[in-house]
Amino acid sequence: MNFSKSRACVIACLLALGTATTALPADAAPTRYEAENATISQGVVESNHAGYSGTGFVNGDNVAGSFTEWTINAPAAGTATLAFRYANGTGADRPSDIAVNGTTVAAARSFPATGAWTTWTTITLTAQVNAGTNTIRATATGAGGNPNWDYLDAEVQSSNFTDYQAESATISQGVVESNHAGFTGSGFVNYDNVTGSSVEFAVSAAAAGTQSLTFRFANGTTTDRPMTIAVNGTAVATARSFPGTGAWTTWQEISVNAPLNAGGNTVRATATTDNGGPNLDRLRVTGPGDTEKPTSPGQPTCSDITHNALTLAWPPSTDNIGVAAYDIYYLGQQIATAPASPYRLTGLNPNFSYQLSVFARDASGNVSLSSPEANCKTLPAPADDPPSQPGQPTVSGVQSASATVTWGASTDDNGVRAYLVRDNATNAVLATVTGTPPATTASVPLECAHTYQVHVVARDSANQLSTPSAPSASFTTGSCGTVPQTPASVAGGWDVPWDISWAPDGTYALVTERDTFKVFKITPSGTKTQVGTVPNVQTTDGEGGLMGLDFSPTWNGTTDQEVFFMHTASEGNRVVKMNFNGTALSGYATILQGIDKNRYHNGGRIRFGPDGYLYVTTGDAQQSSNAPDLDSLNGKILRITKTGAAAPGNPFGTRVYSYGHRNPQGLAWDSAGRLWESELGNSSRDELNLIQPGKNYGWPTCEGTCSTSGMTNPKYTWSVSEASPSGIAIVNNTVFMAALRGQRLWRIVLNGENVSTVNSYFNGTYGRLRAVEKVPGANAIWFGSTNSDNNGDGSADTIRRSNIQ
Repeated sequence: MNFSKSRACVIACLLALGTATTALPADAAPTRYEAENATISQGVVESNHAGYSGTGFVNGDNVAGSFTEWTINAPAAGTATLAFRYANGTGADRPSDIAVNGTTVAAARSFPATGAWTTWTTITLTAQVNAGTNTIRATATGAGGNPNWDYLDAEVQSSNFTDYQAESATISQGVVESNHAGFTGSGFVNYDNVTGSSVEFAVSAAAAGTQSLTFRFANGTTTDRPMTIAVNGTAVATARSFPGTGAWTTWQEISVNAPLNAGGNTVRATATTDNGGPNLDRLRVTGPGDTEKPTSPGQPTCSDITHNALTLAWPPSTDNIGVAAYDIYYLGQQIATAPASPYRLTGLNPNFSYQLSVFARDASGNVSLSSPEANCKTLPAPADDPPSQPGQPTVSGVQSASATVTWGASTDDNGVRAYLVRDNATNAVLATVTGTPPATTASVPLECAHTYQVHVVARDSANQLSTPSAPSASFTTGSCGTVPQTPASVAGGWDVPWDISWAPDGTYALVTERDTFKVFKITPSGTKTQVGTVPNVQTTDGEGGLMGLDFSPTWNGTTDQEVFFMHTASEGNRVVKMNFNGTALSGYATILQGIDKNRYHNGGRIRFGPDGYLYVTTGDAQQSSNAPDLDSLNGKILRITKTGAAAPGNPFGTRVYSYGHRNPQGLAWDSAGRLWESELGNSSRDELNLIQPGKNYGWPTCEGTCSTSGMTNPKYTWSVSEASPSGIAIVNNTVFMAALRGQRLWRIVLNGENVSTVNSYFNGTYGRLRAVEKVPGANAIWFGSTNSDNNGDGSADTIRRSNIQ
């Protein structure tokens, strides 16, 4: 093709052909700025180390404060991706403050050793830039100075296109990798070397029409790796050429023009030869995507209620393109998807109160805010025969924290729905076994050094219980350490105590109340005093409100009075700081906004880590597409400074530390400095995760353990009926996890990066448990009930102390 032709002519030709042979320049393609052409302070241009681009590189003086400043031009204001190519032949990190237009956007950003001065690598971060001229300055923060700078690639994302990362797409016969530099996002897809391997993107368009689909790829071989591009199942380019690019670190773009529908579309790139596809980095689609959420549905109402079904109706939502479906939630759990109102819900529990809310969803995956809530109760089940009595259980394989229980099956005229293994002395449910039919054997978590008899009860589809089986023979579990002892009350009369944070000197703690927005000071002896109310908090009538808090690690009440909170506000969720002098809260400053909210899935835990930076859990705000999207702050664990900026060393140069989370809750570090997190699942599995920087924890592709490439599996999972986890604390490398629906305290013994033993305590004794925190200087925890929330029995809550022995 003759590229002296006008762009308009080229596009016309491509439309006629239905394909493109070479990428057209994108409206905001990366622009390279060589370091030797930048402004240099305390440094020189050299060319004595091979592998650089342009005419040389910048060797800064080995002093703190030496800098290189590039002047870049942005065609429009927006988010810029800044890729710094550098070499560091020392064995030490050479951190640098990265400033945009005089404002530091990445303090002491790590530029680690590359192994040799001739080994060049790229580190990428994002920042907001203005339309027109901008300055990007890299200033050495250590006496070693900066690394050698080769160039800066700057790319500004504007509303003229939308990027879709390949690693977040649906992958068939391929893996997510990050071993070749220069990719955007968190990695790229390495196709399996087979015909038919593919990557499929979910793409949205604000309007119907032909748009340019630009694939960024690398092909380090000399052999073409053609792919067929299909839009909404129809091929728009067959066996499209993706030729060699010279190296796996050399990325190029190829464009295809194709018609898109308004709203949601699929774009699939499928390998057509046994060599598979090239390494695929991303898809860029010209034109804005559909980002407008539907309006909230109206007040739902219930009718035609039976013992196991009801009809739910609601005033419909509106959307700029159209509502595709409605998701129906019981509290924070999705129980149905409806095409329209009304909708018949079936398979419900009899004589059970349901708090139901409706969310509208369009074809692009945009989800509305919540409808008002409907409170509906099913009728009692009609009389029928309860299940027969199960056979007497036998117990084998008794360990210190578990045993295997086996029993004879029950029968029922409508089928057994579940078996409950119960403590014969207290009737506390130790395990629930479900299935069709449910199994008649189970590994049951038990308390250490405890003598048991157990019995089994069958439950049918009408929630009727059988006569309990005869009890098992008596047995005693072995002893073990780090066991929670019978707790003592610290203070009662709480209204949903959401979080506990101890003052650095350990003399008292602060406690937040989610729904009253109040903050209390409480001493170890139980003296409780309100110290203030956090302003600007709004409830979501669900899981939002005043949530996490933590003291500044250097708080002393005088020179450092900073205390940090996360709460729901008018526009979304915020991280804020206030001053606390030991007696009263004052002041208020927002350090981070832009975190979406919804009735449920707001996350909310904040904790300063051993590194002095603030870790923040954010839920997906009931829009699951937020979780894998690295441009969204939702469905993440964030790591920020006290000013709200991205902490140095974050894996993507942004605030994101890990992603792919649904509704992360508890955070705690073990003795080796490893970060552990508890997470609420949707309908099947809750999780305990070992959090590592840059990892994708799977949601919405995975709930619990899965085998999908690029996803990080949890270290342990529970059924949602056993857990619904909230806070966690770690004592002597044992995790203590509060369970809401499970109404117990889980004890999880860690063995390095893995879990060795899991059992539970206080099963049903204190109701729903939420906040749990280690007592400073003691092998003990405080934990709080949350029975006064919208899922509990309305009783006032209590914070208790349990010694760990």
